[in-house]
Amino acid sequence: MSPATRRLTTDPDTVERDLIKLVLTVVELLRQLMERQALHRVDIGDLTEEQEERVGLTLMLLNDRMQELCARYDLRPEDLNLDLGPLGTLLPPPR
Repeated sequence: MSPATRRLTTDPDTVERDLIKLVLTVVELLRQLMERQALHRVDIGDLTEEQEERVGLTLMLLNDRMQELCARYDLRPEDLNLDLGPLGTLLPPPR
């Protein structure tokens, strides 16, 4: 897929899907940041076992909901990675 096709486009016929794509992109960015922060806190021993369980469960549920919404709107995870032009893509490549 060329960089130009990964940019957000606006078309009156697809405005709902485009809006959902933008919202899910922001949610995915926040989910990834929360996951990194949680892993960092686990690594330094800043969470109790109960907190680790709760954070892990929350992140798994959020990931499941993201997959459900992407499926509902026929979006793939890579569709959420907006091209920011010279800055590159918004989200880091999947691990």
